[in-house]
Amino acid sequence: MTGAEPLEHYLDARRADVETALRAWLPGPPQAPAVVATAMRYSIEAGGKRLRPILCLAAAESVGATKGLSAADAREVAMSAACAIEMIHTYSLVHDDLPAMDDDILRRGKPTLHVVAGEGMAILAGDGLLTEAFGLLTRTTGTAGASPDRRLRAIAVVATAAGACGMVGGQALDLDAMPRPGVPAGAPLDADGLRRMHALKTGALITASAVVGAIMAGGDAATEHAIRQAGEHFGLAFQIVDDILDVEGTTAGLGKTAGKDAAAGKPTYPAIFGIEESRRLARRCITDAEAALEGAGLHHSRLAGIGRWIVERVN
Repeated sequence: MTGAEPLEHYLDARRADVETALRAWLPGPPQAPAVVATAMRYSIEAGGKRLRPILCLAAAESVGATKGLSAADAREVAMSAACAIEMIHTYSLVHDDLPAMDDDILRRGKPTLHVVAGEGMAILAGDGLLTEAFGLLTRTTGTAGASPDRRLRAIAVVATAAGACGMVGGQALDLDAMPRPGVPAGAPLDADGLRRMHALKTGALITASAVVGAIMAGGDAATEHAIRQAGEHFGLAFQIVDDILDVEGTTAGLGKTAGKDAAAGKPTYPAIFGIEESRRLARRCITDAEAALEGAGLHHSRLAGIGRWIVERVN
């Protein structure tokens, strides 16, 4: 693993870096009306694991080390992309919590945005975060800023991961499989359908986070491919563990309403495979991710440690 700093300290430091940058880059008055700027900031500043931007930064560090970049310079090059991805993730949570979607009143330990600002403003705040994210992806940061070609490739990767062929498509499959008043549910998801849904809804943006970090730091095609493979395994492991925690966790510990998946009749890994088999599948994902990283000589990077943290986390 790069450096002797414990993973927990590394995660805390990168989380603080991301939150500082997000506060600086979020639009505010007078350019943006205060009402929508405040709503956007409410959700961004509610906290969270910041997994996706940290993955982006860690991937940039791993690749940058092979290009002669210091860890700090690699993070600086990738920071705008990392924050853009976190804006997109936060927009997805704001919209996911709406009454028309998962209908939740708690997120990151705080009332959801539509509860405090109304559904209309929550929709607009999500729209604002999504759009600002793509503007941020165009910015050059760092003394060795990414070239226009790299930034264009990063934008394409994020757009695919966030759109109908990625996160939006996965959310649509999830919504279609849920029984809803007055709306006929689609066909129940089997194991293959569940995996595909999670690969799109959750995995696509997690994968893109790591890939974009590699792109911004100038990774070659082979390295980018290995990081993409690892990211896909990370994404599936993350969702499997999320499903387990929804069963075993508490609302206080999770910062969101526990047990909602079962109550809503949603397809989950524990519902199909059981808890113990789900745990085994999550561990297998990380084994496969580490194998992909080893093939690119990155098995001692921070990425491998973050993968293990994904499986071991308790919230």
